[in-house]
Amino acid sequence: MAKTQTQNDGNQASVSKPKPMGSAPSGSQGSSRISSLDLPLLSATAVLKAAGDELRGQILRVLQRDAFGVLELSRIFDLRQPAMSHHLKILSKAGLVAFRKEGTCIFYRRSYCAQDGVDLLRQQIFTQLDQCAIPEGLQARIAKVHSERAESSQAFFRDNAERFREQQDLIASFGQYGDGVIELIDELGFPASYTALEVGPGEGDLLPELAVRFDKVIALDNSSEMLARSKAVTTAKNISNISFALGDINALAQPLQADIVAMNMVLHHLAQPADTLKAVNAILSEGGALIVTDLCQHDQEWAHSACGDLWLGFCPEEIVLWANAAGFNEGKSLFLSQRNGFRIQLRQFIKSAAN
Repeated sequence: MAKTQTQNDGNQASVSKPKPMGSAPSGSQGSSRISSLDLPLLSATAVLKAAGDELRGQILRVLQRDAFGVLELSRIFDLRQPAMSHHLKILSKAGLVAFRKEGTCIFYRRSYCAQDGVDLLRQQIFTQLDQCAIPEGLQARIAKVHSERAESSQAFFRDNAERFREQQDLIASFGQYGDGVIELIDELGFPASYTALEVGPGEGDLLPELAVRFDKVIALDNSSEMLARSKAVTTAKNISNISFALGDINALAQPLQADIVAMNMVLHHLAQPADTLKAVNAILSEGGALIVTDLCQHDQEWAHSACGDLWLGFCPEEIVLWANAAGFNEGKSLFLSQRNGFRIQLRQFIKSAAN
């Protein structure tokens, strides 16, 4: 998992927006001076130069739906860290990648909003790169990184299922955001005949609420220990319209179909959050809804070890980008601030009719 990184990328201070590649020479006059009208051209040139390298093009291709740490990218491309950092610095200065710091790790993703007049050019470059296949060797190394991330998360829940509630309460208990989740569900006005699916039900806090609203409810978890705990809670309440399935939403052994999917504090435990949203879209009926509750980006590194978090929250814009790419339209959003400094985002997404 990426969080084993112990070295910072020395380029974290790189400016994420592109800077003009030239300036007026000292003493130049009249038309020789570079006017503000030339800045978009200079920015476009910087973007094209940065993207006009085969290796940097491959890096941008790999970052299509995921964020990777510097050391992870070095492993994926079999490149020494200083060399990888050099390429990332060039991409960052051109506004093609953005970075965020998670503890001692620096993670890079594509940048879509430099707001310097050439964002359309960046999007066109990304679109063209996405037509290119990722070489099998790179795919294998990417899969290994994802596998290590997933194993890290699963191992945590295997070893800490008994202390799950205690650990989750360090950040936010269901009682602190549950009413908001229910509000987003109820305002959809879905009929009782619809099927609801909760991915990662934890200790089953939301399941009783789903069970009184929908005739059929499915609880899906890739941890048998956690699934058993949620089942015990609902069994004790004599709830009979919930079925329990052990599996990975990204690799289901048996196909599932649902009209509404809820994911509470789940994405930050997943190795491939963007791909998970695509997987959810695939099992939703047309016009179906996804309710996502997760943390906004934070800097509390202790959450990795104490709560098994793979990611220190997400930028709200990042989740929207992933959801749009997966075939969702954004619905209502709620943001809750906690006394402990964490901020929770509750997001509603509707499956696009075209998907």
